[in-house]
Amino acid sequence: MAQSHQKSYTDVRRRDFECEIDDWDYLKVLPMKGVMRFGKKGKLSPRYIGSYRISKRIDNCIGDSSLIIPTEKVGIKYNLSCEEIPVQILDPQVWKLRTKEVASVKVLWRNQFVEEATWEAEEDMKMSYPHLFESRENTD
Repeated sequence: MAQSHQKSYTDVRRRDFECEIDDWDYLKVLPMKGVMRFGKKGKLSPRYIGSYRISKRIDNCIGDSSLIIPTEKVGIKYNLSCEEIPVQILDPQVWKLRTKEVASVKVLWRNQFVEEATWEAEEDMKMSYPHLFESRENTD
């Protein structure tokens, strides 16, 4: 009952979005828990970034169909969750703060592109996935 009430509340305020060439618009971003993007974390992280000028119109499609990954390949469970598995460490980096240094690694995850790799704490990754670092030490 509560979901039905919330859906009706949302549907009244929802509208189709149409834009024209040379219009300006903001890009909505969804902050991920524990990942710092766009310079802020938590409540103060931006919800929208931009503004961007629309340079051309590409039909009414949702996205590039070549980027759609079948759910069987990803391994989505019955409760609509999936386990992300790291494939490779792309880049180690040490962030120097005022009083300490924080070691981070750029991690490439399964079923994602290199552009979607995320920065993770090196210590946490070593504890959870030591095999990634063993193969890295052997190559050095």
